[in-house]
Amino acid sequence: MKNKKLIIVISALLIVFGLIFAFLPHDLQELVTFGANIPHFLHLVMGLVIVGTGLACIIYSIKQGTFRFPIDKLKNNLRKPVPLLIIMLLVAGFAALKYVTKDVKAETEFDKMKEAAKYCTNPISTDPKCIESFAEMRGIMHSSSNDPQRTAQEKIGIVGKYGEDGGFNAMEYLSTWNYNNLPANERSKFYKETRRSDGSLLREYWISAEDKEIEIAPGVFFPAWTYNGQVPAPTIRATEGDRIRIHFTNKGTKPHTMHFHGFHPSSMDGSMPEDFVYPGQNFTYEFDADPFGVHLFHCHSVPLKQHISKGLYGAYIVDPKNDTRSKADKEMIMVMNAFDTTLDGENEVYAVYAVNTKAFYYALNPIKVKKDELIRIYLVNIVEFDPINSFHLHATFFDEYRTGTKQEPNAYTDIVSFAQAERSILDVKFRYPGMYMFHAHVSEFTELGWMGFFEVT
Repeated sequence: MKNKKLIIVISALLIVFGLIFAFLPHDLQELVTFGANIPHFLHLVMGLVIVGTGLACIIYSIKQGTFRFPIDKLKNNLRKPVPLLIIMLLVAGFAALKYVTKDVKAETEFDKMKEAAKYCTNPISTDPKCIESFAEMRGIMHSSSNDPQRTAQEKIGIVGKYGEDGGFNAMEYLSTWNYNNLPANERSKFYKETRRSDGSLLREYWISAEDKEIEIAPGVFFPAWTYNGQVPAPTIRATEGDRIRIHFTNKGTKPHTMHFHGFHPSSMDGSMPEDFVYPGQNFTYEFDADPFGVHLFHCHSVPLKQHISKGLYGAYIVDPKNDTRSKADKEMIMVMNAFDTTLDGENEVYAVYAVNTKAFYYALNPIKVKKDELIRIYLVNIVEFDPINSFHLHATFFDEYRTGTKQEPNAYTDIVSFAQAERSILDVKFRYPGMYMFHAHVSEFTELGWMGFFEVT
């Protein structure tokens, strides 16, 4: 008899608790589970499993003969008012619970924010309760179970500081071309200008391919293949009609070339196996700078994806001979790139995305410009393994000169999207002082390093 009663009690408790657990409002379910944020559908499944366990106990006991349902007696009891009253009270209780909890003050952080925001809607004056309620909310959130999520949101970016990285300075790179950042005696080792009879220049460059570890995030080093020891390569800049001569030496461990986007003879293309420059060898590229615009160069040895993704690329700018555009107050070069740090042929979560190699560099070191001055950006996308990249600038619009081969803008926008090797010239002015973000509008890229700021004064 005792076993019979015990089984009935346990089974009934399991069934009742399972039903309550399955159909309670989500906030109260969190109380039952001691604050664990379990999805509602999982609560339902768990509740039904508990109910099933209770029913299984009853079914098993019936099969074992421990007890059986006295159906006739149950029917007679149901005709009495007391059991009917208990059932009605249970139904009413559930209904009341649903109704009461519908307007219970929200316990989630988002709803706390909504409550606090009610005091912050007056455009003329600030209600003291606005600041008080948000301060209170911050105190609650600091001690809440969501601290890891909060920390992740507040600490987006990188930890640590960049080292010297062999002299590569991402801020200096913005406005460096033809080695104009070097003293004259040092510059002459890499660059030389000679005036030609038609008034144009012969521009000579000495460039070598080298294997080198580079820092792409603080303390994160990548085994790169570089031109002159840096990624991106030093920028080559000429005026339309100038002659470019590049003395190229391969100091690396693989065959390399230099392939330029622009006009040149096929013998200067650097793309076929017969064009490969093997370790220890050299080659001289020579061609006229044409057409004007923003272009690029990169290694075209095989496998091509490896030679590009490892860092053999740079910007190549050709200015129009007769430039009718407004003169820029500042010019800057931005090469959108990425690094596959696991070397598995994909830019997965371990990849680093950046402008000019260093992740979040321009977030840590905002680019300083002045209000209303004309900023001209030479933007190139060279990301390997991802089919699309983009550039989005906050709170203003810019003129886009697609590939820079026309002197009239193609678009007035705040975002451009590029496949690999696509590029544009962007002319922008900032109307207001402040900090303005620029980033890839592929959110994954942004969170992995492709984000920075303009500081406008």
